Amino acid sequence: MRKLTDKIAVVTGGASGMGKEMVKLFQQEGATVIAADVNEEGLKIVGQWTDVQGIKLDVSSDADWKEAAKTIYEQHGQIDILVNNAGITSEKPAEETTVEDWELMMKINSFGPFAGMKHIAPHMAEQGKGSIVNISSFTAQVGLGFNSYSASKGAVRAISKAASTTYGKQGVRVNAVFPGVIETPMTKDLKESGGMLEQLEAATPLGRLGQAEDIAKAVLFLSSDDAAYITGAELVIDGGFSAQ
Repeated sequence: MRKLTDKIAVVTGGASGMGKEMVKLFQQEGATVIAADVNEEGLKIVGQWTDVQGIKLDVSSDADWKEAAKTIYEQHGQIDILVNNAGITSEKPAEETTVEDWELMMKINSFGPFAGMKHIAPHMAEQGKGSIVNISSFTAQVGLGFNSYSASKGAVRAISKAASTTYGKQGVRVNAVFPGVIETPMTKDLKESGGMLEQLEAATPLGRLGQAEDIAKAVLFLSSDDAAYITGAELVIDGGFSAQ
């Protein structure tokens, strides 16, 4: 039997990169997947896959989240899985970071997951079950990058722990995943930054950069009933980089 048979899953940032790989794997495992993104061209592609519905969602908008949660629940009668994956990145150092840079990063990377849980976790609580997986970053656990990105992912770490204790007694599990450097369209800038990607690869004990499927498989496990007694956990997927 497939791991997500009869499950309704929402994946933000589902039109590209890690999110797209999660959508693909989830539907292969039997879920009906709502891929949420602002990338309308990407949504047209994943929306053609079996049992995948693409919806436009700006994760930084509380109003968008409220409407999306209401619509999805009305259409499907349940929401079993939420993966807060959508995000942006920046290598801009602290001295060059403006207030506008900071606010944009926090709105998308930190408020996005918060708002997703705020509007979807109550539906899961009514059902008495549900799984939420928030995508943080290994930069939230190691001293790598004094910038707005690390700060935003540290916030995801904190709210994941808090949500796990808040919703646990209502049957809703909340876990966080901490990817290392993953080869996706979002890491394209690293390829153009004078050998930075090669340096990170050389510094990784497993000797390679991560792939989107490495993250998708871990998120599948945490989303499935195989992880029924796991909540408040932090799963680092960085090839051993942060263990050094």
